[in-house]
Amino acid sequence: MYLKRNIDRDLEEWKTDPFRKPLLVRGARQVGKSSAIREFSRQFDYFLEINFEEQKRVHVLFNGDLSPAALCDNLSVLYNIPVIPGRTLLFFDEIQSCIPAITSLRFFYEKIPELHLIAAGSLLEFALEELPSFGVGRVRTMFMYPFSFGEFLVALKEETLLHAKQNASVKEPLTEVLHQKLLNHLRRFLVLGGMPEVIARYSQTKDTLACQKILDDLIISLEADFTKYKKRVPPSRLTEVFRSVTRQTGFKFTYSQVSADANHKQIKEALELLIMSGLVIPVTHSSGNGIPLGAERNVKKRKMLIFDTGVFQRLLGLEISDVLFQDNFNMVNKGSIAELFVGLEFIRTSSSFQHQQLYYWHREALNSHAEVDYLIQLHQEIIPIEVKAGTKGSMQSLFLFLHEKKRPFGIRFSLENYSSYEKVFSYPLYAVGELTQERNDRLR
Repeated sequence: MYLKRNIDRDLEEWKTDPFRKPLLVRGARQVGKSSAIREFSRQFDYFLEINFEEQKRVHVLFNGDLSPAALCDNLSVLYNIPVIPGRTLLFFDEIQSCIPAITSLRFFYEKIPELHLIAAGSLLEFALEELPSFGVGRVRTMFMYPFSFGEFLVALKEETLLHAKQNASVKEPLTEVLHQKLLNHLRRFLVLGGMPEVIARYSQTKDTLACQKILDDLIISLEADFTKYKKRVPPSRLTEVFRSVTRQTGFKFTYSQVSADANHKQIKEALELLIMSGLVIPVTHSSGNGIPLGAERNVKKRKMLIFDTGVFQRLLGLEISDVLFQDNFNMVNKGSIAELFVGLEFIRTSSSFQHQQLYYWHREALNSHAEVDYLIQLHQEIIPIEVKAGTKGSMQSLFLFLHEKKRPFGIRFSLENYSSYEKVFSYPLYAVGELTQERNDRLR
């Protein structure tokens, strides 16, 4: 059973674009890339899928001439499926296992632009390191992540509730009944996370405990994949760093907390590999004085987010009852699960055609420590975002940032319904997607 994803609309947009290019879909393992493309293939007369990791025999076709016409002819004969521009979807899966196939994408754009060609892979960043300019201007990239909260509601057949959520605002907040219903779904989503296999099982059975076992299996599978990353970094070191990221969520990442016997260089390399794989997402310090935010970033100050809240809570061994039944999340790893969720939602609900970067603001001064969880660009302004794990809490850092940087307003995410406080608009945690949509509309 296929569950609808936001990427479905983007694939349809790409299909009808008269100036489309071969599409490269990037994302961590098991986030649903292949399933989404197979579902999309129903819109074509023919579908030819080639998995370069499983079907080693096909590699030989890419070892010589990369003429698209010859490749299409040979692939058609080999698989007995017609490759007809406009009628066939050609899908190169796990393309990172065949470097020449990645190189071939640029030639398809130049020679057969009318052919619908999609490539996907899970460790593509490692392969692209070897081909830094393989298809500049000739290949379009799309990024895919685990389910967002909105996609989770669709999977539960709560489209009416999703529509109400999308239309709520500070001026027109939801009724308390609908607000509490969304919070209950949010609590469940934090426990489950957004991995497709987990969401599919829960949508069919509503068995939260069975989904925890699936998460355990996924973690074992993800860590077993560490052997594929780089030979110069031991899998055990990658596992140490991966789990340390989980423990340090919500705080500036500190190398010394990873391992007593690992040197700085080893940890740094392992961390960068995990970022490249999509399992870890950095949040980089920015001074926040103007746009673009990245112009004043400091990569020596970074927080790290693990890519999924379900994986997060299983690795930490949290009591899921604390997430499901507490009135606030402060009891859950000091509330860091709420900050993690907001950061992931910013990524998952942004345009799939853009590689989103996350930023925060941090000031360390004598007797004046302050931190704003996230900074975003909205309406050509830098807007500070503060995340609260409950319904109450001081906003001193937020007001300090607004005063120092002379910003017009800030936003707080919490378990509270929509409201406003002086120069701060309060959004419920489940409404990150609505803020992102507003930002996307403004940036178009």
